[in-house]
Amino acid sequence: MKNKFWLALVAILALGMATTLFFRSQLAQASPNGYGIGATVANFTLQNVGGNSVSLADYKDKKGVIVVFTTNHCPFAKAYEERIIGLDKKYASLQFPVIAINSNDASDYEEDSFDNMKKRASEKRYSFPYLQDITQAVAKAFGATRTPHVFVLKNEGSKFTVQYIGTIDDNYQDPTSVTKRYVEDAVNNILAGKPVVVTQTKAVGCAIGWKDA
Repeated sequence: MKNKFWLALVAILALGMATTLFFRSQLAQASPNGYGIGATVANFTLQNVGGNSVSLADYKDKKGVIVVFTTNHCPFAKAYEERIIGLDKKYASLQFPVIAINSNDASDYEEDSFDNMKKRASEKRYSFPYLQDITQAVAKAFGATRTPHVFVLKNEGSKFTVQYIGTIDDNYQDPTSVTKRYVEDAVNNILAGKPVVVTQTKAVGCAIGWKDA
């Protein structure tokens, strides 16, 4: 009886350990990898809706850029669209423009096709490039997971470094009720030569639609 008891106990402990390791591995796989605060961003080149290619290196004479992973179909992206347009209008003249990137798999969301990206940019009169990340390599490099997902990059001589990651502000539903403007605060601090106070927030939006592996 004692032997059976100990064998059963060992089996239960082994099962528990295996279950724990399984869930740990699942969490590790689900954790987004990408740039952290202070990381140097590698150059990328993507197709713009205007027909030209745009690279991060094209902005080497700017003080920084606001990279926004966004999309056509997502309700959160639509709710923030005017605010994204407003960010570019406010900061492009201060050498801190917006770069919008659509990394969604268009085969799952027809609204996110390149033709529809062109239409959207034209209809809304985007003053910034709207790039298609067709391989999704750029989104994966950044660690973007949501739309919209914002990365504020500071130009430090020969490199762009990440200074802020997260959401645009604290109220996606009602822009008139916003009390914390995270992206604006980050950019204002950088332009003033001050450190960014809030460097990370949780991105609020639709999950990026990834291609099948």
